[in-house]
Amino acid sequence: MVEVRKIDLWVERFPFLSTLGAKDFAKITEAVKFPVLEAGQIAYQQDWECPNFIMCIDGRTRVYKTTGTGREVLLYKVEGGGTCVLTTQCLLSNSKFPAESVAEARTELATLPKAVFHRFMAELPHFRDYVMSDYTSLLGLMFTFIDTVALTTVEQRLARRILAEADATSTVAKTHQQLAADIGSVREIVSRHLGDWERKGWIKSNRGRIQVLDSHAVASRQA
Repeated sequence: MVEVRKIDLWVERFPFLSTLGAKDFAKITEAVKFPVLEAGQIAYQQDWECPNFIMCIDGRTRVYKTTGTGREVLLYKVEGGGTCVLTTQCLLSNSKFPAESVAEARTELATLPKAVFHRFMAELPHFRDYVMSDYTSLLGLMFTFIDTVALTTVEQRLARRILAEADATSTVAKTHQQLAADIGSVREIVSRHLGDWERKGWIKSNRGRIQVLDSHAVASRQA
């Protein structure tokens, strides 16, 4: 019963699965596994092998690079309904994982073993079309992120991240260090901007939480 529930949720998150014929769908459901990562658990470290094609059913992982000085630079996040572009790239090129990945929340995954992935790429046109379309789209998002980091200021990126992360109560449940990692900066610079915004009455910063008091003022720093 549990597996049936997970398969139903898997299909809901990845609608292309419903386009597979009965025989192909049976093949893919026989091969899939449903591992779970707890919050803080490592998914991949740099230079690890990539044994599986990964599809995120629920939860969230963050993929990042660590610089020579120990600073983390966020590359992207994988959430429910998404795949990991670097894992797919590793499988397609038979290379090792070039970054690091960790679960930010309890994360349910659907995985297909490497050998099965390659067999399905050769035998199942709908699966192959999905993988290549998704891979191309994710690459585009990565290049957009690179452009954003290269062409915008830290303050602009911080304002965008604060507004994107704010929940229904206008609260961002992140530390200065986490925000710095998300926008490709360092904690000291992020703290300086947040301190300036707090003095102006735009936000209120507590330990591990930021309350947005004036979203219009914060939004003005995006331009």
